[in-house]
Amino acid sequence: MKAVIQRVTKANVSVDSEIISSIGNGLCVLVGIKRDDSAEDMKYIVRKILNTKIFDGDDNKKWGASVMDKQYEILCISQFTLYHNLKGNRLDFHRAMSAQESEPFYNKFLAELGRSYKPEFIKDGKFGAMMEVNIQNSGPVTIEIESLNRSRESNQSNEV
Repeated sequence: MKAVIQRVTKANVSVDSEIISSIGNGLCVLVGIKRDDSAEDMKYIVRKILNTKIFDGDDNKKWGASVMDKQYEILCISQFTLYHNLKGNRLDFHRAMSAQESEPFYNKFLAELGRSYKPEFIKDGKFGAMMEVNIQNSGPVTIEIESLNRSRESNQSNEV
């Protein structure tokens, strides 16, 4: 599972020229789901989104506060294109989870974010729709987080 996290002063998502979700200060998160992602991958990404110190702290210390510390909102956008491969100049999405599987997985992800934080602070787009996402990136700050594949995770623990 992959998340591209953007610190924003505002963001919104539109479908058919109608704004369906918007936030003020917070995070806009593009979410990619890979074929073999599991509940552990989801929990890892949720934990990182909520706890990564991406904002200035109350004492103006750089990188001193998380989205939860600041009590900011999160706008999530499902984006299967995060798991693309280039074959020459053509895009291939075989690594992305199928829409039939990824929609319920994505909905569980949103529910987990809400359970771990405040459900009223979690907004999203419309799964599978052609969306327009407008953000005002603050900083700009954009980070990418990817959950560890279980086989890579065990290899890394052996290296430590």
